[in-house]
Amino acid sequence: MTDTLPTAQAVAVETNASREAAPAPLIPALDFANRQIPAHGTMAVDFEARVDFHRLRDYRLNRAMDALNQSECGAFLLFDFYNIRYVTQTWIGGALGDKMSRYALLMPDGKPHIWDFGSAAKHHRLFAPWLHEGHSHAGMLGLRGAIHPEVGLMKEAVTHIKNMLTDAGVVNDPIGVDIIEPAFLFEMQAQGLDVRDIQQDMLGARSIKNVDEIMLLSQAAAMVDGVYQNIVDVLKPGIRENEIVALAAKRLYELGSDQVEAINSVSGERCNPHPHNFTDKIIRPGDQAFFDIIHSFNGYRTCYYRTFSVGSSNHFQHDAYTKAREWMDAAIDKVAPGVGTDEVAALWPKATEFGFPNEMEAFGLQFGHGLGLGLHERPIISRLNSMSNPVEIQEGMVFALETYCPAPDGISAARIEEEVVVTKNGAQVLTRFPAQELFVANPY
Repeated sequence: MTDTLPTAQAVAVETNASREAAPAPLIPALDFANRQIPAHGTMAVDFEARVDFHRLRDYRLNRAMDALNQSECGAFLLFDFYNIRYVTQTWIGGALGDKMSRYALLMPDGKPHIWDFGSAAKHHRLFAPWLHEGHSHAGMLGLRGAIHPEVGLMKEAVTHIKNMLTDAGVVNDPIGVDIIEPAFLFEMQAQGLDVRDIQQDMLGARSIKNVDEIMLLSQAAAMVDGVYQNIVDVLKPGIRENEIVALAAKRLYELGSDQVEAINSVSGERCNPHPHNFTDKIIRPGDQAFFDIIHSFNGYRTCYYRTFSVGSSNHFQHDAYTKAREWMDAAIDKVAPGVGTDEVAALWPKATEFGFPNEMEAFGLQFGHGLGLGLHERPIISRLNSMSNPVEIQEGMVFALETYCPAPDGISAARIEEEVVVTKNGAQVLTRFPAQELFVANPY
């Protein structure tokens, strides 16, 4: 008997073999068309079936491989933070999400390579056994130009990648890239690689969620349900918009969020037009106030607005809210597999009907957008794009629907957002904090 611990690679092989020998059956409770989508909690447990992360990783990699196989490319080189997580099942702090430091290579063997920031590569070798031996590399390209391309880091990286493509027999095929720094693109071209855009392929792969992704999205929404109760409890005259942001962020991290991406906190005269931010404004009696909470749980995001009146309300606010709710309910009722996004967008008012000169200026107010590892995935539903280029809604899509109605007083406005899962029976709503009528917080 030995007390030597098995290597991560050995664990991966053993785990994969065990799963192949005894595949886990799908559970009846995961039939979301006929059951309420659960939000189990933030822990894995032995006594009930929850998110199966092995199944999640297999699903995401298989979807990405299908996209690669259906493309004309020999490999996908990924810089998009969300695509990297989708394919390699790795993630490190959000501070590096926009630095173009991490990249991954997906080739026909289905064994992704990841280049990561310094010691993160060693951490993956220890704790990410699904990455094959020798596939986790330290890498550095220059931190968005802070290290000049003349230093040669990009040239060295492209040479390494080209050698790998040569060994795999795909160096003469097009190489797909999602997002890229110009200097890296120029270096790939200088070394004779044929570069193609495959962001559409990856977004297509990510657009249909499996049961585990849907449960993670449900859990993320449930966390925001609770935060809205915390907001309502303190939403009184004298509190500032930024204090609400601080409260919400603190509470989300306490509940298990892995990233609070953004929180809009908008009140009073700032509601109309919508500024999409927050300030240190003091909230006053009778103000209308709306909030958007954007965070992620295990990578899966929310985009979740609610509107309140503070202490008291007036008929302008109620009328605007009623109209925004009507637009929302019509959209939810319309959502079903096979429906075009143009059919949903057509239920919402034109920009000129609620105070804007064109659809570009009104973009994001009557709006739908996919949710997943990214905040804005497919489908994007808006009069700006959907009327001329509709997308078919499919079972397994998850997206947020947003409506906005300015009040006739020129100050107030109603903003409502619901997240929905598309099942074979239509839309199931994930966002549950009360929103059918205007909620007056702490009435006098």
